[in-house]
Amino acid sequence: MSAPAPQVLVQLSDTHITVPGRWLDGRIDTATALARAVQAVCRLRPAPVAVLVSGDLVDAGSPEEYAHLRTLLAPLPGPVYLMPGNHDERGALRAAFADHPYLRQMEEGDFIQYTVDLPGLRLVALDTVVPGAGHGALCQRRLDWLDATLTQAPGQPTLVALHHPPFLTHIEHMDALGLREGREAFEAIIRRHPQVERIACGHLHRCIQARVAHTVAITVPSPAHQVELDLVGDHPASYTFEPPGFGLHVWTRGTDLVSHVMPVGDFPGPFAF
Repeated sequence: MSAPAPQVLVQLSDTHITVPGRWLDGRIDTATALARAVQAVCRLRPAPVAVLVSGDLVDAGSPEEYAHLRTLLAPLPGPVYLMPGNHDERGALRAAFADHPYLRQMEEGDFIQYTVDLPGLRLVALDTVVPGAGHGALCQRRLDWLDATLTQAPGQPTLVALHHPPFLTHIEHMDALGLREGREAFEAIIRRHPQVERIACGHLHRCIQARVAHTVAITVPSPAHQVELDLVGDHPASYTFEPPGFGLHVWTRGTDLVSHVMPVGDFPGPFAF
């Protein structure tokens, strides 16, 4: 009997789309970068069952930017699930993607939190946005929703997604803009729910992994620019043009979830061994 086919969830993050014709900081063509990443996703085999975009979808939260984002994401195969980051504006996001009902799934408050049942894996998305601020937070209402949501399906392998990572990275200026409120309470909730197989994050513009409770949290690269790896803290906050990329979360049963990072670009090969 043949092995079951793997399922793939693609994670794009920190796309920072601007209005058409404008480059971020005068030198980062985020639209072309996202278009190249989308082309790479469309070439994947097997095709992903879904694509998650884990925050900082656009740069200034304007309706024009979200309209541009929608055009750029249109070629993606399968459903696309969007999450807000600190550069996003919830109202403009919901208006631009009014046909995405999951954006209104949370019954109370303005938060964008939702669950999606993928084949063999449950996706639970959290909202860490603090309007007008770069750092993130999880207030009691958001944490209570997470705990109740995980309690509903204790036997279902689950990936929890949030924009701000719930761990320190030792990149000082990014940790100052990290998850300032609710980090310890979040970890305590995860510890009570062993079905959580992965925590997927954005915000850092790098691939970083850390243990959180019994599981692993991972951030993925941006399709555009990356945050400089400064572990000494003697540089101003800076970005680089290190290779762009995106994440792949792959499983057959959910309990065998494996996370990959895929660089975007043209490289020699593949060559047979």
